[in-house]
Amino acid sequence: MILDADTLDSNCCLHADVCIVGGGAAGISLALSLTGQGLSIILLESGRMHEHAPTQALYEGEVADERLHSPADKYRQRRLGGSTGIWGGRSMPFDPLDFETRSHVPHSGWPISYEDLLPFYPQANALSEAGRFSYDADEALGGVAPPMVRGFASDVVRTNGLERFSCPTNFGTRYERRLRVAPDIQVLLGANCTAIRLALDGRSVREVAAATLAGKRFGVAARTTVLATGGLETARLLLASRDVATRGIGNEHDVVGRYYQCHIAGNVGTLVFNGRPQDVRHGYEVTPEGIYCRRRLAIAAAEQRRHGLANCVARLHFSRITDPRHRNGVLSGLFLSRKLISYEYGKRLHDGADPTLGLYARHLWNVMTDPVDTVAFLTHWATKRTLAQRKFPSVILRNRTNRFSLEMHGEQMPRADSRVTLTDKRDALGLPQLRIDWRYSPEDIASVRGTLDLIAQELARTGTGRLEYDADTLEADLLRFGAYGGHHVGTARMGTDPRTSVVNADCRVHSVNNLYVAGSAAFPTSSQANPTLTLIALSLRVGRHLSQRLATRAVAHV
Repeated sequence: MILDADTLDSNCCLHADVCIVGGGAAGISLALSLTGQGLSIILLESGRMHEHAPTQALYEGEVADERLHSPADKYRQRRLGGSTGIWGGRSMPFDPLDFETRSHVPHSGWPISYEDLLPFYPQANALSEAGRFSYDADEALGGVAPPMVRGFASDVVRTNGLERFSCPTNFGTRYERRLRVAPDIQVLLGANCTAIRLALDGRSVREVAAATLAGKRFGVAARTTVLATGGLETARLLLASRDVATRGIGNEHDVVGRYYQCHIAGNVGTLVFNGRPQDVRHGYEVTPEGIYCRRRLAIAAAEQRRHGLANCVARLHFSRITDPRHRNGVLSGLFLSRKLISYEYGKRLHDGADPTLGLYARHLWNVMTDPVDTVAFLTHWATKRTLAQRKFPSVILRNRTNRFSLEMHGEQMPRADSRVTLTDKRDALGLPQLRIDWRYSPEDIASVRGTLDLIAQELARTGTGRLEYDADTLEADLLRFGAYGGHHVGTARMGTDPRTSVVNADCRVHSVNNLYVAGSAAFPTSSQANPTLTLIALSLRVGRHLSQRLATRAVAHV
């Protein structure tokens, strides 16, 4: 069932087998995996079914440098479904390499392997509505797929890997009905977790304290508590719960909030392919089950190890939108309408200083002199995006010249001084706000440079094209918009050593026997991939562990 927390009795205490804090992709996936297991589940969600400005304001905080990181209340949504209400739907798993300890990636190595997570990826795909768990073009597209680039064959640069796209699925609206009718799940909307209360010995959770913005306060006493509140808010709750653990829960060794990662991303260089435009597949392809997919350039795992590179992919992309020299009416139209586009998708249309009237005029001229492509694009966007249930993922333009830039999306090296901490300022419920100090390393830029160099070498070797980029401006190009989007990773990382990690291989907080973390906060490293599919898979793995653990304990008490 789904209830409004304001309908509860004041100062009541609810009881359950499992209390899940957070109703985003991780929390909802976990709750659905536990239903039908003979357990009672309470899911606390701060928001409601739709955006609510006072609730969203609870995410506000400080950022050390807004040139490097967006404001704390952006890219995150406080409502049922969480940030799946605004995500683009890009879905792909992490690679086996990502779970390994790599000497050239500091603090790398997961306490679980790719094979440990693999059984949960197909269900994560299904929940995301991203089709089958199949990420090789030949297998996913049916038969032998045409090559991404005709004539390009390389053991160094892979071109057959895919990224799949969800509808994109809003987990709140998609699974609202299932949550309402489940007899063993109680969802409380408007229920904000304000603290995790430990027993006096600090070894177990006694109660989850919660409150509504209307002033109602209550508690939840559960056999097991799971934080599924995202990569930033999870650290905030752990650090702010200091009544017994005076440094914060799980923070005996000052690890909570550290190793904060996003992705290193940006448009780089100029890639010109030889031959005909139709010999290059740069757009979206559709699988037999109707899922949009797209191929990327990626360095083979053996070559990453050999050259000491972090994981990274490159997508074929058009020229920089803000530069009217592209002479494309569609791109100029996007630039002119950027104020009508949400922050999350419009940020990259704001580039540097305020545009001049001359810049506006040049973009307007592009629109006026390119009417055919502009009208065709608007028609396609209306039918395949605005009005479609499964939406065309992004802007793809006809390329008449075989000339592209590369959209890089790379793993960030974990570093302990990239972190989130608490400030003295408090939100409307009395919880300390976050201060975000995201930092990158010179090695991050050097790794992307190495990736670009290998791509350039292989293009030249095969005679299929040439890639040129300016090494002197590479760092600026990659950091033009700072940390990439809402990929908040690593603030309560997994590991075997409590001195360097917060949770163990089962995602249980080392020092607390009934407190778990579900989501990207637990990732030790960030991979090349968007985190959503893997955080769902990891949450499902936590669900299986809890089902087995709680069922075993229930039998033992009979």
